[in-house]
Amino acid sequence: MGARRKILILGASYGSLLGVKLALAGHEVDLVCRPGEAELINREGAIVRLPVRGRDKPVEIHSKKLPGRVRAGGPGAFEPAGYDLTVLAMQEPQYRAADVRALMEVLAESKVPCLSLMNMPPLPYLARLPGIDVNACRRCYTDATVWDGFAPALLTLCSPDPQAFRPPSEPGNVLQVTLPTNFKAARFDSEVHTIRLRAFEREIEAARFDADGQRIELPVKLKVYDSLFVPLAKWAMLIAGNYRCVTKQGVRSIREAVHGDLAASRAVYEWVVRLCLALGADEKDMVPFEKYARAALSLASPSAAARALAAGATDIERVDRLVQEIARQKDMRCEVLDRMVALIDERIEANRRKAA
Repeated sequence: MGARRKILILGASYGSLLGVKLALAGHEVDLVCRPGEAELINREGAIVRLPVRGRDKPVEIHSKKLPGRVRAGGPGAFEPAGYDLTVLAMQEPQYRAADVRALMEVLAESKVPCLSLMNMPPLPYLARLPGIDVNACRRCYTDATVWDGFAPALLTLCSPDPQAFRPPSEPGNVLQVTLPTNFKAARFDSEVHTIRLRAFEREIEAARFDADGQRIELPVKLKVYDSLFVPLAKWAMLIAGNYRCVTKQGVRSIREAVHGDLAASRAVYEWVVRLCLALGADEKDMVPFEKYARAALSLASPSAAARALAAGATDIERVDRLVQEIARQKDMRCEVLDRMVALIDERIEANRRKAA
């Protein structure tokens, strides 16, 4: 085990998955979340349930029983300058909330390296990619000014491939993982910060968990890549699956969205892959459709975006709109995507009228 590091994670729901993996590796993790959630985590710990190959039941990880430490607090509870790494694990619209936005401003000023677990890549990360008009992409964000203070060199992107959710019948400190794939991060501009990220990668890989008297290896690793395009592999999955959970009739599961018409899903998936290649990605940066389609068989619930819209959300992450804009810059167009963006625009507008 290497030096004990301090990591600040904004978002205790999805963020607790990476948080407990880092605590298992011996590090100190602070989660930024709502007061009630923080009080529950500090009292009872963060609990993550992971399916492990060869075991009939998920393995339950309690943060209070790990070599490292997990604690939680509100946005004003922590000073970012004291950390070795910060992680963004909230949904993109959440960063405009006044208290979170204030923390983001301090975080940007601290110059601490920042790893994003968002589906929606932060604007400063887009600035690291060649040939993208970042200013034209600003309209795709709930509040683009949140990102104005961040230096692109200090921010990198990690594809949030593992699928997890808070079970509605469980306390708010429980996270259930349904697809235990890996976090795939691009390197930082700085070699120093990339070396530190690779150290976290090795330590998570080496960590073992005590389960029923056995020291076992747990899934969900952190993988660090030199290519800036590896995290963009998630875009094809989101457009072919997550956003297609939204239909005129209501919402459907990711499995239904993908396998209801496999040929249509493949067509839109491969179109997004071609867009990534046009930006500069290599084929090996992308995930083959067949592999994604197999994984989608286990995704029996609607996506978070679809559930949020059905529940009346007035803002969601708009990766669909961002991909459409970047495609426009490359003179590429997909009618399926255009219809998807229009439908989601319509749903959001209806929710806003209802909320007014």
